[in-house]
Amino acid sequence: MKIAPSLLSCDFSKMGYELERMDKAGADWMHLDVMDGHFVPNITFGAPVIKCVRKFTDKPFDVHLMISDPLKYIDDFADAGADIITFHVECDSDISKTIEKIKSRGIKAGLVIKPNTPAESVFEYLDRLDLVLVMTVEPGFGGQSFMADMMPKVRAIKDECKRRNIDMLIEADGGIGSATIAQCAEAGVDVCVAGTAVFKADDAAKAISELQAY
Repeated sequence: MKIAPSLLSCDFSKMGYELERMDKAGADWMHLDVMDGHFVPNITFGAPVIKCVRKFTDKPFDVHLMISDPLKYIDDFADAGADIITFHVECDSDISKTIEKIKSRGIKAGLVIKPNTPAESVFEYLDRLDLVLVMTVEPGFGGQSFMADMMPKVRAIKDECKRRNIDMLIEADGGIGSATIAQCAEAGVDVCVAGTAVFKADDAAKAISELQAY
């Protein structure tokens, strides 16, 4: 299992240090949640902050855009150093054009689905995606409880990919830690986003290693 610590759970006043700490602890990716206060009821940080902290690690930046019009900002996040850009199927932008724009910048593209959105909403785009992110909490705030009833969506997407011979990753995000990661692994999740489970752990390296073991 790949583990992507969510910077949403870090100390924002020491973001560069926190990235270095997670890098040394063995994280696979770094997950950066961008919120606009419109698509979700919270505001975090944008491309300028990501650009500033890019130098603190060589690990892939997995940038999750929880914003209404992602197409408008793809170049900004590409220029800031994103390696993977995921955006919501529920957004206002044209989905196909946004995928094409991400790909045109040499970046991996992913679609995200909220808890109330069916798995089938991403099926028509699967052959153009590198990953699908299934939210296991309502997006917008960290520290929420894992929604186990999202796992059938993971299985449905996985099954559809197998049926069409599509090689693609499935990521899960929200409330994932030692008590819930086994359910993700059983459902076929490839990458888990972990926030408080790693940032608040007494030993981040041990916490990440234990999660990766799944």
